[in-house]
Amino acid sequence: MTTAISTEQQAHVITSDAEAIAIAHQLAAEFAKGDSERDQQRRLPYEEVKKFSTSGLWGITVPKEYGGAFVSTATLAEVIKIISQADPSLGQIPQNHLYMVEAIRLDGTEEQKRFFFDLVLQGKRFGNAFSEIGTKSVTDVRTRLEKSGDGYVLNGRKYYSAGALLAHWIPVIAANDQGKTVIAFVERDAEGLTLLDDWTSFGQRTTASGTTILENVKVKPEHVIPHYLAFERATPMGAVAQIIQAAVDVGIALAAVRDTIYFVRNHTRPWVDSNLEHGYEDPLTIYNFGNVQIQVHAAEALLRRAGEFIDEANASGLEETKVVEASIAVAEAKALATEASLLATNKLFELAGTKSTLQEFNYDRHWRNARAHTLHDPVRWKYYAVGNYFLNNVNPPRHPWL
Repeated sequence: MTTAISTEQQAHVITSDAEAIAIAHQLAAEFAKGDSERDQQRRLPYEEVKKFSTSGLWGITVPKEYGGAFVSTATLAEVIKIISQADPSLGQIPQNHLYMVEAIRLDGTEEQKRFFFDLVLQGKRFGNAFSEIGTKSVTDVRTRLEKSGDGYVLNGRKYYSAGALLAHWIPVIAANDQGKTVIAFVERDAEGLTLLDDWTSFGQRTTASGTTILENVKVKPEHVIPHYLAFERATPMGAVAQIIQAAVDVGIALAAVRDTIYFVRNHTRPWVDSNLEHGYEDPLTIYNFGNVQIQVHAAEALLRRAGEFIDEANASGLEETKVVEASIAVAEAKALATEASLLATNKLFELAGTKSTLQEFNYDRHWRNARAHTLHDPVRWKYYAVGNYFLNNVNPPRHPWL
């Protein structure tokens, strides 16, 4: 079913990196309070998403010449990390919105940039109708955008449509008459568009990642972007998509570390053979937690470094060597973010003990979120891309997953 999005207030316009980070911290403190309850009840975060987008954080990558702050990619990753530590579903929901902002920046016409960037700064949200199932690979797109009179018509079925139920516009990845990948922007109340809340994953339960059905949906020519162009030349398109995913994973890891510290300090008993008074004095617990903390700190550092590499690529005018270096840096960050989030969320229970598995704490949401979200793309291929680049001087492929 399609759920109506009520009229919302005009969004605040953020003007600096420092303001973006400060607002992220303010929102995170509020979002964290209801994180566990939303997960347990699978309550979609309608009000939280409204606050999130009206805060201005969904518009921080709009270029300055169009009224945005165009914050550094390092700041963008920091914002997503902060929000994801509070609630990783809220951290993931704007991922495709931000991906669309980058797609418009790279390949939109001047008219499209003015139109869509203005919508973003008003607080309008872009959803996501990208992925399909049952195809040979993720790049095999069956959804079609075909000419019809002076416009187009869109037909297809999409899955994993994170945030679509909470969006004002649904960008759809489709193949045009020439078989090239384009993005068709569809308003959420368009005739022939159906959004289903049928997401049943055990993790990231409140991302509204359901099904999108498109049946003869009319699309205006001015609402179509030639997305294939972003991958026919050197651009940070894929790197931007991936660094946001990595930031979500680092946020999940930080949440697990936070709750491990709280539980071990307040509830965990020392093992009988340690002859100690408190669980937090146990040397093997200390050793293992130290390892977790180091891995998470390293993931944070690589995340920040990857953002800086993307910023350098943009500053270079998208010089190919710089773009490739950025993609590899993001692959490194994504690889370690995956490992750190799985380690931290698993070790929480080992170090905290049996009591930590009780439903009242709902700590299993951290592992469920990490396990589900890190499946977005196989991290084993990140290691391959990094190794092949440094060992054999082979550049990574150009697509949204690297």
